[in-house]
Amino acid sequence: MQKIAAPSGTLHQHFPQGLHFSLLKFSKTLQETQQLHAFSLKTGIFSHPSISSRLLSLYADPKINNLAYARSVFDRLQDPTLVLWNIIIKCYVENQKSHEAISLFIHLLGHFPPDEFTFPCVIKGCAKLNAVEEGKQIHGLVLKLGFGLDKFVQASLVNLYSKCGQIGFAHKVFDQIDEKDLVLWNSLLDGFARCGDVKAVMKLFEEMPEKDCFSWTVLIDGLAKCGQVETAKEIFDKMPNRNLVSWNIVINGYMKAGDVNSACNLFNRMPTRDLITWNSMIGGFQLNLRFVEALEMFEGMLKEEFRPSHATLVSVISAVSGLASLEKGRSIHSYIVKSGIKLDGVLGTVLIEMYSKCGSIDSALKVFQTIHRKKLGHWTAIIVGLSIHGMAEHALDLFLEMCRIGLKPSAITFVGVLNACSHAGLVNDGRRYFNTMISEYGIKPTIEHYGCLVDILCRAGHLEEAKVIIEQMPMRPNKVIWMTLLSGARNHGNPKIGEYAGQHLIELAPETIGGYVVLSNMYAVAGEWEKVSKVREMMKTRGLRKDPGCSSIEHRGVLHEFIVGDKSHPQTKEIYSKLSEMREKLKLAGHVPDTSQVLLCIEEEKEKEAELDNHSERLAIAFGLINVEAGCPIRVMKNLRVCNDCHFVTKLLSKIYGREIIVRDNSRFHHFKNGLCSCKDFW
Repeated sequence: MQKIAAPSGTLHQHFPQGLHFSLLKFSKTLQETQQLHAFSLKTGIFSHPSISSRLLSLYADPKINNLAYARSVFDRLQDPTLVLWNIIIKCYVENQKSHEAISLFIHLLGHFPPDEFTFPCVIKGCAKLNAVEEGKQIHGLVLKLGFGLDKFVQASLVNLYSKCGQIGFAHKVFDQIDEKDLVLWNSLLDGFARCGDVKAVMKLFEEMPEKDCFSWTVLIDGLAKCGQVETAKEIFDKMPNRNLVSWNIVINGYMKAGDVNSACNLFNRMPTRDLITWNSMIGGFQLNLRFVEALEMFEGMLKEEFRPSHATLVSVISAVSGLASLEKGRSIHSYIVKSGIKLDGVLGTVLIEMYSKCGSIDSALKVFQTIHRKKLGHWTAIIVGLSIHGMAEHALDLFLEMCRIGLKPSAITFVGVLNACSHAGLVNDGRRYFNTMISEYGIKPTIEHYGCLVDILCRAGHLEEAKVIIEQMPMRPNKVIWMTLLSGARNHGNPKIGEYAGQHLIELAPETIGGYVVLSNMYAVAGEWEKVSKVREMMKTRGLRKDPGCSSIEHRGVLHEFIVGDKSHPQTKEIYSKLSEMREKLKLAGHVPDTSQVLLCIEEEKEKEAELDNHSERLAIAFGLINVEAGCPIRVMKNLRVCNDCHFVTKLLSKIYGREIIVRDNSRFHHFKNGLCSCKDFW
């Protein structure tokens, strides 16, 4: 658009009328409107009501929709009319700022009584905020001012009560309306669907005089959210014209119900797909612990040239965490950086969690440090990450720093703090933080907090105190807490408390294989092989089998898995040759195998030593020594707790070979370096 020259004296005299009917009337873009706005301020004609009103209307128009400029104009008006109040209130609602819209509405009441155009806007704002009590007050004002029978006001009230779950009020307003259009029927249908009243929503759907795609979609969505996915699929199959939304709803419903195959079948039959489709599949795979398929779906999405959203990346990074695949995690992080995506929200939190779970706490800290506007989730994620890596001092320092800057810790934050105390053996600190959580922050302890406190006490050998805590808990102990007490009794050689905990654990959760294994372990250490046999017989009778030890190591994007005595790997010959070399070097270093925890009823020490030599993590470490480049950490993931002998052996190997070895067992990370472990032999 050409720049507007300054008006001559004659033109300026008559300009307001000319500007209103010519230039402002045909202004269509933000740039044109801003130029005219600036011109009106420069020439002093802004104060003319027709000019300022038109500018406000243009800024609030959906085609331009610039709330900041609209509010700027509105604030300069001397005496805005009711029409202009309505325009600015509507603009706030449409820009997802309904709090401000309601605040403006309250100011309006001091100047004008609202009309039939004001009420639908402000009621819509209440619906967006789920502010049903405020909506009811406005409903009272509607009736007082005589707008109770206005069809647009009535429609907005039906929508408000439906979205806020007040279906009785919605139905009452609906019944008062003489001419019900399809939008009204759909609003009420949506309300019944939100309330989960399947019978009512089906009945209303049948009563509807006409239906559109939205009607069918609302019904399918309601059924899917109530867990009736098969019924939703039946309705979907009857739908005259299936839209993309309905396909996505059924796919999402199947994924949430755990029926991955049905979701995949639908996905493969879809005529078209959008970002929501891909997100439903990726998020669904991640939800159902099908992490590899989640990553494969993500790669397929990129090939189809869809740009991932924050929701996509959160699901993908969570899948990487499940796999503990550091290389894939770094690849996705690189994509995020190259795409210029900010890490201020949930994305930053899951990225910190991913690096922590993949064994790279240094990378987790770097991500945390690069986030400029750190929120509680970011602080909590790094505190939890540091705690599972045995870096209790750093975790607690960050917790104190977080409190100093005014952030109030959540219940989850305290889980991380208590875990840090547990992994470092800080018994007194653990007790203090547990009490601080209650007294200073008013957080009611959950079973997770009690579990952490019991863990702190058990690891440090305070078994009697832990037992008292369990017996005095305000809720019923779960299997995790009984397992913690049992493991503590095993580690500290207290068979009396061990049997007490084992009995309660087996009564509560007889399917918990780990309970039987730890009991066997405890009896084996004591040489009570008859009791070991009884526990094994119990497992056999109940059809339970001990999970074999399994360790994995990622190398060049490929995950290599090993079980005890594994000889299936292509490099088996080299691996066992390296094991022999490791054994000789360990002997020279003075290692004497600790055979006290070998569970097999084996009398000969040589046989027990051979059983230890073939533990899965030793095979994974041998593979790492062969294949992982010098200077790079060897990262091993194990499904079970590291045994005493393997822990001592790994410390020695880190010194003998001059390598950093990071092992994640089923409860924490161990960083082995120069013959030492980050857990300080407390795990």
